[in-house]
Amino acid sequence: MEPATRLEPRLESASRAPPAATVTSRARLWVDRAARWVVAAGGIAVVASLVAILVFLVAQTAPLFRGARVLQGRALPVGEAAQALAVEPHALQLAEIAADGHIRVYALDGGGLVLDVAPATPARAVAHAPGDSAFALLGDDGRVRVHAIDWKVSYAGGSRAVVPEAAPVDELELGVDSSQVRAFTARATPTHSTAVAALRDGSLVVVTKTSEVNAFSGERAEKSARSVASGAEGVALLEIDPEQRVLYAADAGGRLFAWELGPDGVHGPDVAQSGVPVTALSLLVGGRSLVAGHADGSLSVWFRVRTGRARTELVRAHGFDSQGAAIRALAPSGRGRSFLALGADGALGLYHSTSERVLWRGASGVTDARALAFAARGDSAFVAGSREVRELTVASLHPEVSLSALFGRVWYEDYPEPARVWQSTGGSEESEPKLSLAPLAFGTLKGTFYALFFAIPLGVLGALYTSQVMDPRLQRSIKPAVEIMASLPSVVLGFLAGLWLAPRLEKVFPGFLAAVVMGPILALAAGALYAALPARFTRRLPVGTEVALSAVFLLGGAALCFRLSPLFERAFFGGDFSAWLREATGATYDPRNAIVAGVAMAFAVIPIVFAIAEESLSNVPRTLSAASLALGATRWQTIARVVLPAASPGLFAAIMIGFGRAVGETMIVLMATGNTPLIDGSPFNGFRTLSANIAVEIPEAPQGATLYRVLFLSALLLFVVTFVANGLADVVRERLRRRYSGT
Repeated sequence: MEPATRLEPRLESASRAPPAATVTSRARLWVDRAARWVVAAGGIAVVASLVAILVFLVAQTAPLFRGARVLQGRALPVGEAAQALAVEPHALQLAEIAADGHIRVYALDGGGLVLDVAPATPARAVAHAPGDSAFALLGDDGRVRVHAIDWKVSYAGGSRAVVPEAAPVDELELGVDSSQVRAFTARATPTHSTAVAALRDGSLVVVTKTSEVNAFSGERAEKSARSVASGAEGVALLEIDPEQRVLYAADAGGRLFAWELGPDGVHGPDVAQSGVPVTALSLLVGGRSLVAGHADGSLSVWFRVRTGRARTELVRAHGFDSQGAAIRALAPSGRGRSFLALGADGALGLYHSTSERVLWRGASGVTDARALAFAARGDSAFVAGSREVRELTVASLHPEVSLSALFGRVWYEDYPEPARVWQSTGGSEESEPKLSLAPLAFGTLKGTFYALFFAIPLGVLGALYTSQVMDPRLQRSIKPAVEIMASLPSVVLGFLAGLWLAPRLEKVFPGFLAAVVMGPILALAAGALYAALPARFTRRLPVGTEVALSAVFLLGGAALCFRLSPLFERAFFGGDFSAWLREATGATYDPRNAIVAGVAMAFAVIPIVFAIAEESLSNVPRTLSAASLALGATRWQTIARVVLPAASPGLFAAIMIGFGRAVGETMIVLMATGNTPLIDGSPFNGFRTLSANIAVEIPEAPQGATLYRVLFLSALLLFVVTFVANGLADVVRERLRRRYSGT
């Protein structure tokens, strides 16, 4: 005991000695300070980058929702009150047609009168389709003469010059007394002409003329036909579509008519009741939509819808509230579904039929306005009064976009009912814009659902087994192997899913369904079998035998299900799953469907969910599990009631990060689905996501155009959705952490 006694003073003195002073070098202090600055700068840069991205996206999409501007310009003197106006395609010249058919063309660059043509015989009435360069004159002799203004371009002397010419196109004989004509209209092409007159006795006279040129002899053969139909009492407005197949009419009582003009005569009409007297009528570009201006200043858009094999119906698709006085004139744009409406009080309105947007309303600057014209480019308009024509500058960048057009149901031309449709291009400027983001948003959620349907159970349960049950020696191999899956390129997964998995899954789909049902059962059976083995026997087995046994059961069961797929198909689906699906549910089986895409996307999401979930489960203090087991709880009770609640913040974060990964996936969706923008919940059909749509459309979108900015709006939606989802996930995770940590 003596040595110990000798040590006591030394230990006591050592414990009482003051601690040695620690001195930090100035270099280390500067390094620490610089590290803090670098970390702070990095964090600020990340936040600034996110804010800059958001600002950029908002700046690119904000012009979509700006209204139009219409500014009054110069006043141009004219010879007399114009009955109709026609504008040169580049708005360089303006033609006015007087009530007697007198034509005057003025140069808008200050060149004055460049053409003055008087008709051989004064016309009794003039008919002109807005936006068309041709017009019809009704003479006292009952003949309808169609003239057209041809804007010929020459390059004499190295400069571009426009030389207008007014030439007759065709002449048609109505065969009636012109004094009995209440309203008339006509359209003519070099090969086909049609003239229509509504008489005071309620009858309708239709005269057509067709001509064919012999390709060998050059001889022209003409054929004329005349038809008389009844049922046109009170008709005061007439319009013929550009293809001369449909005749539209309206009366003062608010009724709208549509007759079909065929080689064998006039058929119909389809009759619709607007409820308000019609004072103006015009066809939009393409000739399918009919705009009606009413006596109360309101406007409505109509088109024909096929309700059966041989039946059509004239339906009201869009409407606009009153702009004031009765509508006197309408002028459609030549490059979209925009149109101008002129009121009897001189008020003017600019509208878009598809988006149902009131783009602008204001004064035209002409009190006694009589005629209206919209330039082909849509950047200028002209309003004619008794002694002047007012030029208007129009700025309307994206009229086809509105919240209802982007997300609501829109009744498009040739559609039986309102629908949500994405169709960015239609092949010509006459096609109606269909820019609904609803199918793309639905496709994004649909793809995310099926990806998480496979990824969450496999990722979370796999992480649970790996962290809580698996032998630590086996964990060192399994965890890196699963995490390496995250390095697989999306394009490779999409390629394999689209070109390898999809056609094979189509052949064995009944077996695939059986494998999905049998998978959990086989996994439980493998676990029960391993647990039933004697302990002295299992102790001699190598590490990971239970995993290998489960894998054998799962792979063997899946192979057997696929092998027996023809048997399942004959037993449950009549020998043809695709035919059974079509007959039983009306759905079709698309080889590149949501299930194929979900399986492929799950391969990309599982490693992320697994890694975060496993880390969260592994970070649960072992003392909690040990305490639970010491109190008599079973292993499963401990996992379910102790480990899972404690790790729930991390598990929730894993699911939300997996959600963000699935929402933003592009290449897999692009290659593994039919890439069709449909709102269809069937798992056997494809879909298109917002991200895939951006990848498909952005190379063809003109910079600054409507499609270009709508794609940026899609990117903004993705940004907001992921930002909000991550923000909510962080709030929920923090609440769960506080709840189960006791703080």
